[in-house]
Amino acid sequence: MNIVQNNKLLKSKKIAGVILKPNDKKIKKYFKKIEKIFHKFNIKILLEYQSALMIDATDGYQFKQLCKKSDFLVTLGGDGTLISVTRRSFKYQKAVMGINLGKLGFLTDIMPNELEIFLKHFLKDDYRIDHRMMIEAKINNKTIVAFNDIVISRKELTGMIELDGFIDNKIFNHYNGDGLIISTPTGSTAYNLSCNGPIVYPLTDAFIVTPISAHSLTQRPLVLPANFKISFKNIDTSDAVVIIDGHDTYNLTQDCTISIKIASSKAKLIHKTQRNYFEVLSNKLNWGTT
Repeated sequence: MNIVQNNKLLKSKKIAGVILKPNDKKIKKYFKKIEKIFHKFNIKILLEYQSALMIDATDGYQFKQLCKKSDFLVTLGGDGTLISVTRRSFKYQKAVMGINLGKLGFLTDIMPNELEIFLKHFLKDDYRIDHRMMIEAKINNKTIVAFNDIVISRKELTGMIELDGFIDNKIFNHYNGDGLIISTPTGSTAYNLSCNGPIVYPLTDAFIVTPISAHSLTQRPLVLPANFKISFKNIDTSDAVVIIDGHDTYNLTQDCTISIKIASSKAKLIHKTQRNYFEVLSNKLNWGTT
């Protein structure tokens, strides 16, 4: 089964830009271990500035400079760290390798004790780069990108939010409930899944639109082609909040619209050649267990 859309590999693998999980007191000992392994394979490590401060190093680089100097990026942490770095590095189009110190590990599939074996294969071009769709959104004349999802939610704890949905400027639905999730296929196993949205194969290009606690049973999750331009207008009397990848927030005031389309470029994730997405789903979601 062909599971990659574009497996163009790195031209150079000599310099790795490393970003550490923020505010993790135990991260230093993990970093020292992986640093030795990278050096063993003659791969130079550059540390991001904030990461360097965390471990009392003095040779950190600002993120922009790190991206320009590195052949690829490495995150040490969990899926959240990788998502953050992927968004920040989007315009530099750097491939990202995730080393997993987290619990779930949908995206970061290389464990610290597997790194040495992986790098042996990596330097022989025995690896793959997955190209994952990202979302580009415009709100209040500001353009933002999302890797997992964009959530439009009520700002207050009480009441509901009302949104009109448009495809290519033509209304297609009216949403009334706690909010709405607009997800990429990669993000389909995140918040979308907890709201009973569908799991979509991550190398697909599609939007998943999933209501959050919809007021009407007629409002169901919807999968749309990625070449559609979709938008949502806040027709409520109260402000809504837009949350990007569970992190950045923006206000969506009454009668304001958020416009969404597929981003011009894709995220690039470095994975083991033998990684099988459906095995990951089975292991993480305990499929087949009783």
